This record gives sequence, structure tokens and C-alpha cells, in this order.
Amino acid sequence: MFRPIPHNCARSYIWTMAGLETGVKRKAGVVCLQEPPKESSVGISHPAYNIRKRKRVWAAVRMGSGIATNKRTDLNKNRLGDLIVVDIKTRGEKMAMTLNIYDLGEGETGEIPLRRLNWQRIIRQGGCSTVLAGDFNDHSQRWDPRCTERRDATYWEEIIHEHGLVIGNDNRPTHYWMRHDSMGESVIDRTLANRSFGKCMILNGSHAIGSDLKMKKSELEMENQEEAGGTQVVGWNLAAMS
Repeated sequence: MFRPIPHNCARSYIWTMAGLETGVKRKAGVVCLQEPPKESSVGISHPAYNIRKRKRVWAAVRMGSGIATNKRTDLNKNRLGDLIVVDIKTRGEKMAMTLNIYDLGEGETGEIPLRRLNWQRIIRQGGCSTVLAGDFNDHSQRWDPRCTERRDATYWEEIIHEHGLVIGNDNRPTHYWMRHDSMGESVIDRTLANRSFGKCMILNGSHAIGSDLKMKKSELEMENQEEAGGTQVVGWNLAAMS
């Protein structure tokens, strides 16, 4: 069983550590973090994880889960800081690929570089199971029945449709917001895959992590998955796919 958990940390050290601890308790193979704290303010590590870091996304791979990453799993760091790729292997065989995504414009232009990628090639590279997990920052009734104003949704609606991706959410909100005199809830954090999910849940109660975005755990059935020491992953570079 492969268990990825995506979570937006809102640049908070406390919420980052709470998210990692939740991953340990839930035996998540990978914790996909978006908007982590700035490394210049505090160095962050955790004894249970190997953490791959980019500017706006981190991938924390739990030791002993049979999952590992190497330097070649990331895009060229000068091109894209909003995506990390984790290949998942057991017994030397690639079983799945997880992409940790933070989809939000940056800078004066608001450009989103990851939207220039060739997703058809990327999803095919994932093999039998490709998982996209993260903060997509968009609103649509396709994944949120409470949505009253569709916004920034066309791009990912088309990706989901074109590649037959399964939405792993269960319609419960992942984001709670307050603006001026109004407040509400929405689904902007999602897990997508090219195969069906065994189970998906929002982690509340004893696993709530304090920020306005809730953690979500998804489970995908995988053959030959077992707890083991880290296995070597043959990395690959997505730069040529843009």
C-alpha cells in the first residue's frame, strides 16, 4: 500500500513539523509539502525522513518505507521550483511516480512555469501508477460541490479529462478561508492519479495540523509494496519535457 500525504505549510515551521509527525503516525511513504518555511530562517530536518527541497515544494520520504529519491528526480533547479518528482521502487522494480505540485503564479508576471510542461509525456513516464499531489489553487464543481465561482480551473480540468485521471478527494474541504466579513471553505488541495484510489481521507481530529489547509491522505494499492530499507531509485530529468 502506497500512502502519499500532501499539505500546504503556509511557510510555518510549526505546521511543517506537525505535518511530518502526522506522516510518521499514518505511515505515509511520502509527505508532499507546499509553501515550506524559508531555509534562511531555520534549518529543518526530521530523523524519520530524507527531505528533498525545492523553493516552494518539499518531498519528505519516510526512511524504511522502501522509497528513495536522488538528485536527478528534480527538475533543473534554475527552471522550476514548484515541482518535485519521486520515483517509487520495491525490489528494484518501479511501481509508481509521485509529483508534488504547487500551482501558483510568482513574480510580477504571475507566470506558472509548470504549466508549460508536456504532461502527456510525464504521466506516461510514471508507468502503471502516476500520482499528482499538492496545492492546485483552483476552484471548480468538478472536485468541489460547494464551489459557486469557478476560477483558474480550465487548465487542470483539461488535464484530468485528457489523461483520464481519478480525483482522490471525497468532497470534504481542504481549505478554510476568511476575507473581510465573510468566511468559507473550499477544495484546492488534491490528489490525482491514473488509477483508482483504495481510500482517501481528510486528516482531522488528532491529526489536524493547525493551518487553514488540512492534510489529506490517499492510498493506492501496489503489488510487492513492503516496509524495507531504502532502495536505490534511478532518477530522470523532466526538463526536456517542457
